[in-house]
Amino acid sequence: MPDSALTVGFNTPFQEQIDFLRAKLRLPTERWDDIMRSAHDRAFIVAGAAKADLLADLHASLAQAATDGRGLDAWRKDFRGIVEKHGWRGWTGDGTKGGEAWRTRVIYQTNMATSYAAGRYRQLTDPGFLALRPFWRYIHSDSVMHPRPWHLAWHGLTLRHDHEFWKTHFPPNGWGCQCRVTAVSKREGEASARAGLADPPEGWRAVDGKSGEPVGIDKGFGYTPGASVDLPLRQFVQDKLITYPPAITRALTVDVNRYINATEQPADFVRAVIADKGRRDPLWLGFVEKPSELNALVESDVTGFTVLLPADAPRHVQDHHAWDGGTQRPATASDYQLIMDVLNTADSLKKGNAENGHKRVVASKVIGGETFRAVFEVRPGKKNRALALVTLAIKTAK
Repeated sequence: MPDSALTVGFNTPFQEQIDFLRAKLRLPTERWDDIMRSAHDRAFIVAGAAKADLLADLHASLAQAATDGRGLDAWRKDFRGIVEKHGWRGWTGDGTKGGEAWRTRVIYQTNMATSYAAGRYRQLTDPGFLALRPFWRYIHSDSVMHPRPWHLAWHGLTLRHDHEFWKTHFPPNGWGCQCRVTAVSKREGEASARAGLADPPEGWRAVDGKSGEPVGIDKGFGYTPGASVDLPLRQFVQDKLITYPPAITRALTVDVNRYINATEQPADFVRAVIADKGRRDPLWLGFVEKPSELNALVESDVTGFTVLLPADAPRHVQDHHAWDGGTQRPATASDYQLIMDVLNTADSLKKGNAENGHKRVVASKVIGGETFRAVFEVRPGKKNRALALVTLAIKTAK
């Protein structure tokens, strides 16, 4: 397929597409399937690009290409410059002209197609627009040289916007897929029903055992681009739609702070909750970076667990762990800036005494000659699985 065929429609950018692409979290990954399905709504990845600055440049260049309406050939020049700047080697396709052409085509086309679809989804679901055009129609591109049989079978299918079909079959539905969705009026939708175009082909719900997706859809494409853009990233992690090696978790935490409930610095948060006793919201600090070291202690898998600083914790510390006349000193607001280091780079981790049915972990670390001892409660809920700080004690040198 000529590269020019892949850029059709992408050189007419619109704001919803650009906003979707720019707002993505930059997630370093080793494999393309480290994130799956709707997690792509929140995360920008390039398989094998594990350095934050490299990933940032690739992300920025694609977002700018979408903004300017530049095609694949123009973006390839950016890609070569970024690769050279960062000395990125060993990526799939590196070393041959054909390999580079294939890799750049996949990166460009996938990001442009999904951002275009997500932007269209945002437009199509505008309440005012839905009132005028509540039906969606699947359109198969007639420029594809080798049509996928299932995609061709869905051509012309017209269903209400809230039909189950769109949750898994909103295009693109695979690598290089150029299918799209257009909106039609209620009258057109009803006319399509009379013409027999209002029922998906028999077997559309069947799952392909190899891909794990409905038949006809490539692995990882069985979702609606843009439909999950407002969900917290932590939900994707905890639903196992994002996996990641522990080595890149810190990079993930740093970048996720641009978007999720971490707008306050821990020190500012502590000052605020001590001043306002009625405040109850927790502060999101990051992810557990070394779950394997904690799993045996809590007798469960804490991969993907968040680390929380509840509003009650600093109040408890203030009331119960002040100066004891000996080596224990009061914790200051700035001490809470070190909580993540205490947990994730602890000198020792021990099993604490369970309370109220919740297991506990005790993390200790010497920092600046002082011993920080933090106790965390394990909260294994279905959606907000977390290690929440219970208390903090600081011992000075004798």
